[in-house]
Amino acid sequence: MKSSSRLALAFLALPLVLTPLALAQTLPALNVGLALDTGGKNDRSFNQSAWQGAQRAARDLGVKVNLFEPTTDAKGVTSRGAEPLAKAGASLVIGVGFANKDSVEAAARQYPASRFAVVDDLPAGDNTVGLRFREQEGSFLVGYIAAVSSSTGVLGFVGGQDVPLIHKFQAGYTAGVKFVCPKCRVIAAYTGTTPKAWNDPARASQLAAGMQAQGADIIFAAAGGSGAGVVSRVNTVQCLKASGLPAGMKFVKDAFAGVPRSNAYKAACGGDTRPAFFIGVDSDQNYLGDDDQNPATLNHGLTSMVKRVDNAVYSIIRDVQKGKPWRRGDQSFGLQNDGVSYALDTYNRALIPAALEANLKKVQNLIVYGTVKVPSQ
Repeated sequence: MKSSSRLALAFLALPLVLTPLALAQTLPALNVGLALDTGGKNDRSFNQSAWQGAQRAARDLGVKVNLFEPTTDAKGVTSRGAEPLAKAGASLVIGVGFANKDSVEAAARQYPASRFAVVDDLPAGDNTVGLRFREQEGSFLVGYIAAVSSSTGVLGFVGGQDVPLIHKFQAGYTAGVKFVCPKCRVIAAYTGTTPKAWNDPARASQLAAGMQAQGADIIFAAAGGSGAGVVSRVNTVQCLKASGLPAGMKFVKDAFAGVPRSNAYKAACGGDTRPAFFIGVDSDQNYLGDDDQNPATLNHGLTSMVKRVDNAVYSIIRDVQKGKPWRRGDQSFGLQNDGVSYALDTYNRALIPAALEANLKKVQNLIVYGTVKVPSQ
């Protein structure tokens, strides 16, 4: 055999390695429909994370993404996008948020050849799947952070609509607090019992103010758009004063004594005071606590419980694009598969010391391997 023939055969025997983009170009383009919940694709939270995951899939996998943003008419009826997107030709429709469940189920019955997913709920139908999260696991971590950081031993939790989903956040947060500080107290309240509770920042601010009056120096907001009220309250009342604490309560420590303060903070919070913080949710909202536009000074966003909706959206698109067998039912995302985490960035780096970060890794492993069972209710 000639050397050139042997070389050609050797080349053919080599495994073919394709980049994600090259692989996408070998497969038919998938038409994806993304039906958002209220708030829009730039809500800095849940919807935005889903949109980012879909955009990443478009870049990496070459899929086509059509977006539907709901509107609410004068009678209070909110439009939903599952049926319009399927009608327009989407072979995979993803409804973001449990409010899209009913419309996804209806569209799934009407378009049995298409596939449908709901983020945060479990729809019925052989051509549907639920992309759900173990929010309690990420909430456990931020509860742990809150407990070791608190100057009073009193922590707050402001939920949006009083529904089982948000109970998971509260349960995990409380468990994380109690894990490291059994004597600490968690005050919890919800902005309402109807969907309007997700967009009532004034009510959330009132609840946060009441919690601060009871000595809560750190408040976790799992309240959708209402969470802005908690952020606003903390950025306005940036510290608790010893003179304003409930009778019999005293500061137990100052975990952030060495963190530089802004001049505005020093002017408002002199004397015997301790800083106040919020904990964000869904996406990294730490930057919202940077009231003086200087990450080097004390930030009032302690951390955020990040829910990786982007990873869940990307994974279901990737699986369908690659032709993996459809598995109806529930797909669960938690600490083990990068579904939830806590946010650490330049804004809160000074608030999460290396020793605490190391302990959080140990706690995460305890949860992943089942040594610590995190409650969901």
